[in-house]
Order: sequence, then C-alpha cells, then structure tokens
Amino acid sequence: MSVGIVLVAHDGIGPALAGTAHFVLGDLPLPVRVVVVSRDSQPEEVFERLDAVVSELDQGDGVLILTDMFGATPTNVARRIAAARRVRIVTGANLPMLLNVLNFPGLGLDELAAAALTGGRDGVLPVEKN
Repeated sequence: MSVGIVLVAHDGIGPALAGTAHFVLGDLPLPVRVVVVSRDSQPEEVFERLDAVVSELDQGDGVLILTDMFGATPTNVARRIAAARRVRIVTGANLPMLLNVLNFPGLGLDELAAAALTGGRDGVLPVEKN
C-alpha cells in the first residue's frame, strides 16, 4: 500500500503539474490524480468528485491533497473531505513540492505532508544575475 496524491487546483494547474512530474520522473512512484476546478465548477460538484477520488486512492495509508491556493474552492472543499477521512492537505502547490513528495514514496502520510512543505518552500529562491 501507499499514500495517494491528489492535486486539486484551478483550470490547467493540476494537469500541468502532474504532466511535468511524469515528464521529469517517468513512471510516478505514487498514484497521482487531478481534480480540476473550473470557473463554472460548483463547490458541491467538486466535493463529490474529490470524495470519489479520495475513496479510490485510500488503500489504508491515507491521501495527501495538494491544493493551489488557500481560501479558494480547491482548499475549502479539501478541508470538508479531510474532516471525515485520513487526509492531509498542503496548499500552495508547485512543482518542487510535488517532486519532493514523489521522491519519497516510502514515507507515511504525515511525513509526506512535511516533505511537501519542505519541497514547496525550498523550491522558491531568488536567482542572481550571472
């Protein structure tokens, strides 16, 4: 068994992150699913889709949900799911965050949430001119 990963994000962001992770790593070492929130998405419909994906992925080790922005529909819906499931949520999803999670597939849910935070934070750096 392993922890499942769900990207819940506004149009384009989740598929782009998942696709780029697949490009970089090849076969992904953890199951990754994407729930897209479009401009027309209703929160209840997003809840139902996310609930189904979390049910599919949770094989006993839990699910890590990565969302794009705190306070928006992806995170608000994820918080509702987390109230009744073995789920951790980390918001501010970016590529370094996702790659850091996928580089440690043997970690448990709490440790993967910590890896997500570390990857996301450490992946934001100023770049000096040459």
